[in-house]
Amino acid sequence: MTESTLFYIHDPMCSWCWAFRPVLAQLGEQLPPGVKLQKLLGGLAPESDDPMPEEMQQTLQATWKRIQEKLPETRFNFDFWQQCKPRRSTYPACRAVIAAGLQDAAFAEAMILAIQEAYYLYAQNPSDNKTLIQLAGNIGLDEQQFSEALETPATHRLLEEEIENSRSMGARSFPALILQQGTGFWPIPVDYLNVRPILETLDMVLD
Repeated sequence: MTESTLFYIHDPMCSWCWAFRPVLAQLGEQLPPGVKLQKLLGGLAPESDDPMPEEMQQTLQATWKRIQEKLPETRFNFDFWQQCKPRRSTYPACRAVIAAGLQDAAFAEAMILAIQEAYYLYAQNPSDNKTLIQLAGNIGLDEQQFSEALETPATHRLLEEEIENSRSMGARSFPALILQQGTGFWPIPVDYLNVRPILETLDMVLD
């Protein structure tokens, strides 16, 4: 059987990705034979030191509330909007995932969770390098090595490549699931409540 790849395209500061985390975990455990899961960073928002406009802050808070209404088990700490100075900048958090993975592949996954929990549960700002460096230490990374890797041209380039790959597959919003079979790419609808519809769609496409 030819191996297929299911790409999960995400951003660690994407609130819908946070909401999808429980189903994603089930998906990883129940993939059909011959299918491997690979994560790609899609990059929501480029570097910016500008404060997030008030209108966008309100829009994102409304998104958090909408997610909580649809998925009550997904938790958010709205203190973030008073305690932090939000910026529309997720590329630093994306690079942090890459920089963590350079020390050990397992640290990339740990960094994704650390960023999500810092942002959504503990009202910390992962747009700030100082937050990311603190999280690196918390999960057992060498902080100095991580801090240097976070801003190297090589790390910037790796993120650009992942973003380009995700866009070439047609991913325009996150989270996205795209199955690659040979040279073909098939979008797989995301279900936030149940893994079964995703698995059934995969079975149909793979059949």
